[in-house]
Amino acid sequence: MEFKQVVGNRRTIRFFEPEKPVEPEKIHIMLEAANRSSRAVNADFVKAVVCYRDELGEETLEKLKTPTTTVQLDLAPVAIFWYGDTTFDQGAQDRLKELTDLGALPVTHGWSHAYVDEVAYTQVVAPMAKDQIANTWAVSVECGLAINQAMLAAVDEGLGVGLHAFNGAVAKEALNIPDHWIPMWLMLVGYPAEDPRGGGQRPRRPLSANFYRGRYGTPWEDVPGVAEKLVAAGMLQEPMDAERRRAEVRQLAERFGLPL
Repeated sequence: MEFKQVVGNRRTIRFFEPEKPVEPEKIHIMLEAANRSSRAVNADFVKAVVCYRDELGEETLEKLKTPTTTVQLDLAPVAIFWYGDTTFDQGAQDRLKELTDLGALPVTHGWSHAYVDEVAYTQVVAPMAKDQIANTWAVSVECGLAINQAMLAAVDEGLGVGLHAFNGAVAKEALNIPDHWIPMWLMLVGYPAEDPRGGGQRPRRPLSANFYRGRYGTPWEDVPGVAEKLVAAGMLQEPMDAERRRAEVRQLAERFGLPL
């Protein structure tokens, strides 16, 4: 699938085929996509634990639920718990030197082993890791990049995905999570029981509402012809139709015995 089509097809899936297993190779592809995401100082910020619903058990599933994570947790065959590692600085010095040796961090930009030791690690990485606010910010950004790539890889593989909150305390105990990992998102994965494109694309405000040129207060202006190209490429799709979506939800509720 072309990249723009993958972006356009992505939806938060809430109804999964509960008895249709997800092939391990597709989960592997998702994890590899996450592992290939851009990462500052090539450090290991991102951690994930892949769990299969039937192995978690009903009692643990119930405890993991939150006010907004309910039925979908019962339906999804796979749950990936994403975490950020606050000890990302450990080993980062060696990883930076590795990139320097490979030429990814070129000498033309001032990189050398001495620069890593005296500047990059000592003045940037180590202080960031020690500052709780900076640490949490860096970990969250890096995890977001990786999680998004895993999500798009899932869509490319024909899977449905959704990001949800979860009970971090329960997961910590059930999954044996280290103290230095902080919870990010629960990614539910499976084959969609709903039509991924049937409900239409979710509404978004125009670019001018959130993006600016040169300085804040100067909205980004649409470039003529781009929207038409993105429609043709599948990134921009038909908007969501409330009546059509309600009809689909009624059918799914009847199928799964859910309240309306």
